[in-house]
Amino acid sequence: MLNFSGGRNVDKGRVPEGARQNGGAAATQFSAAVLFTILWEALTDVLGTAATATLLRRAARRAAPRCPELAELAIARESLEYGYTLPAAWKDPAEGTPPALRALVTELRPILIELTGQVVMRHLEQLPELREFLTPQEKER
Repeated sequence: MLNFSGGRNVDKGRVPEGARQNGGAAATQFSAAVLFTILWEALTDVLGTAATATLLRRAARRAAPRCPELAELAIARESLEYGYTLPAAWKDPAEGTPPALRALVTELRPILIELTGQVVMRHLEQLPELREFLTPQEKER
């Protein structure tokens, strides 16, 4: 499993080190781990680590029956910060958005909209790396 700690600030114009594959081409594929890290950092910038951890845990719990892989996602407090452990399969780049990550975001979207209206979703959609998998599936057809 991959271990990360949250609460870091991220430069919104820069993809995390090692995230780009294929020389940074427009059709770049990101691993689920990189996409989750970008999502985590964008949420913590707006909501803080405690709220981000709570909302992502809730979304993962709701999506886990459809995607058992999400049972490997662990979010916990470590000292004064929150951190997470990702499923091992998320470290590899994939074609398209991994189904488990899409299921997580599908459950996260209504929670965020209920709590913040469109404010946080608009913030997340500003990040090009997240835009593709934040789009509701019915719009993808």
